[in-house]
Amino acid sequence: MRHAQQSLGVSERRACRVLGQVRSTQQYRPKAPQEETALVERMTELATQYGRYGYRRITALMVREGWRVNHKRIERLWRREGLRVPKRQPKRGRLWLNDGSCVRLRPERKDHVWAYDFVHERTHDGRALRLLTIVDEYTRECLAIEVARRLNSEDVLERLAELFVNRGVPDHIRSDNGPEFTSRAVREWLERIGVKTLFIEPGSPWENGYVESFNGKLRDELLNGEIFYTLKEAQSLVQGWRREYNQVRPHSSLGYRPPAPEATLLQPAALRFAGSNNLLPAPIL
Repeated sequence: MRHAQQSLGVSERRACRVLGQVRSTQQYRPKAPQEETALVERMTELATQYGRYGYRRITALMVREGWRVNHKRIERLWRREGLRVPKRQPKRGRLWLNDGSCVRLRPERKDHVWAYDFVHERTHDGRALRLLTIVDEYTRECLAIEVARRLNSEDVLERLAELFVNRGVPDHIRSDNGPEFTSRAVREWLERIGVKTLFIEPGSPWENGYVESFNGKLRDELLNGEIFYTLKEAQSLVQGWRREYNQVRPHSSLGYRPPAPEATLLQPAALRFAGSNNLLPAPIL
């Protein structure tokens, strides 16, 4: 339009009439949405707060807060602002029954299959920390993380008993072949209660994929970024992260919803509970 005006020496009104255009279109100046500045600021705040979340999880958090956005817009702004998108993790292998059959035991409902495993860490002085993680494979909820210097089969029994009293008893519980899980006391107690044990093949951690995936997130989002000076500090930070994981963190397998937004944290096993004596394990002699 400007070129036509300059070439023909006519007014904007006449040029628009000749070219068949509405004059108001020439006066339009594109403007960024008024909320975009605030949107970018909030997106950056969330990306800073949750450093290992990608744009899809950030989108889920913002939608939950009431922003009218989709992941494509957040991705565009994410890249424009130079934020780093975490690399996509490789897909996990299938979960097979531990007898090697081709029928997969997949969780079908809440409390159908639980899984537990150990994670190892150290405090700043080099002393060992051991974390017992327990998850519900169907809901992806982290049921407990027990943090201590040492954890043995008696500690495993104590934590399971507390969970069974407060939450209920699962149909199955999956684990590797660690001595804390395969001990006679643990196996006989679970059998007496009616919980079926599933032991993965040795050297095949992918068969315990749900809890292994959870442990990877725990290490990536917390353990790799924190220096623990004391056991109590580690316990406090781990429980805070567990609360965030269950109640805030969007989970891609759950449609970017948190596993248990209304979950209530159980007290550490060190604090005794009053429950049914039928579920309490016999002491290990």
